[in-house]
Amino acid sequence: MPFKTIVAILQSEQDAERVLDCAIPLASQFGAHLIGIHAEAMPVPYTSAAGFPDTEFLQVSSELNKERADRLQAVFLRRIEGAGLSFEWRSLETFSGDSALSGIASVRTADLVVAAQREAGGDHTADVDTLVYDAGRPVLVVPHSGPLITTFKHILLAWNGSREAARAAFDALPFMVAAEKTEVLITDPPDSLDESAEAAGADIAAALARHGVSVSVAVADTDGVAVEDVIQNRLVETGADLIVLGAYSHSWLRRLLFGGVTRSVLRTAPVAAFLSR
Repeated sequence: MPFKTIVAILQSEQDAERVLDCAIPLASQFGAHLIGIHAEAMPVPYTSAAGFPDTEFLQVSSELNKERADRLQAVFLRRIEGAGLSFEWRSLETFSGDSALSGIASVRTADLVVAAQREAGGDHTADVDTLVYDAGRPVLVVPHSGPLITTFKHILLAWNGSREAARAAFDALPFMVAAEKTEVLITDPPDSLDESAEAAGADIAAALARHGVSVSVAVADTDGVAVEDVIQNRLVETGADLIVLGAYSHSWLRRLLFGGVTRSVLRTAPVAAFLSR
């Protein structure tokens, strides 16, 4: 099923252009309705030395917030003009002021959410982690640097047989069907007499192939190396331009996608990351 409603989370002027560089071409590719979302924090009242609310501070804060929201809206409208897309803009004001958190109600009715990767040492309110965890919809996280690709040719699917991994695999089908190839990466598969290491990903590979996906299976042993490092290395080795994985998975193969793997991908993946849970 193609993505017909796409939400672009615009946290700041710094990430807005990069998010739109990804979201607008995707909306054009799938003929989708594009929703831009930005949230500002409600001004917090302070009291003066006399014990009265500092109304001047509230007014100045409110004006600054409105100016920032207006600038983000102008960026969105400027970028989407002439694209021939169905679109809308949603400007929010909430206690957190976090566009990712404040837009949860909107993203839960979307087919795909596009957000920016958190930069190391960046704004702590840019809570992409919580967005991925709570959205209930797939999130495409755009890397904060490097080449930006929207037509994915080589996809790497991190597979551990969990509910979250299954959700991610089938949510990403529109990208996989269009890609030249998809590799299913199995890390430390169970060793048993009934099943070989390669067979651990055979069923998901066969299911994807029935949808027309060009798919192969690769097995990697960690040998004491962190799983997230194995995945990152595989991305480099294969030249994959999209990583697909189930987020915050606690499964029988928990070493593949447990805890730090999701957080590492959200912060340091050199390519776009497609996450579902």
